[in-house]
Amino acid sequence: MRCPSCNSLDTQVKDSRPTEDSAVIRRRRVCITCNFRFTTFERVQLRELTVIKRNGRRVPFDRDKLVRSLQISLRKRPVDSERLEKMVSTIVRELESGGEAEVSSEAIGEIVMEHLRQLDDVAYVRFASVYRNFREAKDFEAVLDELTGEEDPRVATLRK
Repeated sequence: MRCPSCNSLDTQVKDSRPTEDSAVIRRRRVCITCNFRFTTFERVQLRELTVIKRNGRRVPFDRDKLVRSLQISLRKRPVDSERLEKMVSTIVRELESGGEAEVSSEAIGEIVMEHLRQLDDVAYVRFASVYRNFREAKDFEAVLDELTGEEDPRVATLRK
């Protein structure tokens, strides 16, 4: 870890503790070169994840990209950043403990939607509209019916 003061790599850990969500470790460090004290927050990572995109490309999993997409879905919604961070940590842990080093973007999307549905209905619909690539108003209707547990009356008539 580089010292923010002198940029030296010679630092020493003085204290190390888990944070409240236990996915992050708080470390107090001191620079051996200039004696500057600073704190780092290090995230526990179970394994390196690779995302298989819809076009077949493989890219490293980016936690920050997940956070950004969720922030867009949750924009102007009454969800504080602490709850968002906790949800992201839960999703990442779920992905890392899934047993696979490669995970499809579809699987990630479904897990995210599952968590968003429990957190905020509006954010769920926003995320679904991008993830499922909505093209018409009826796509929104289907998701709203799914949320309310109602069935499309046209489908119900066909089943009779």
